[in-house]
Amino acid sequence: MTTSYWNGRERCVALGEYLIEHQATVRSAARVFGVSKSTVHKDVTQTLQNVNKGLYAEVQRLLQKNKQERHLRGGEATRRKYGEKDREL
Repeated sequence: MTTSYWNGRERCVALGEYLIEHQATVRSAARVFGVSKSTVHKDVTQTLQNVNKGLYAEVQRLLQKNKQERHLRGGEATRRKYGEKDREL
């Protein structure tokens, strides 16, 4: 999905809708849309607030939930990484 022809307002709404629909992280949305994590974060925390306040509020709740769960995702990734190394030995 190429975003180069989108203006900032269209992209921030599309990113916000994607995040909510897929319960996605900023990192995964950036990968899908082909933009940086910084761009996604700026679009959904700054630009979206001026474009669509309802969607902005939903996205903020999701971002807060993701922030509270990130240590769990990180721990799981580490467990998978070292679990694979143990099996190789």
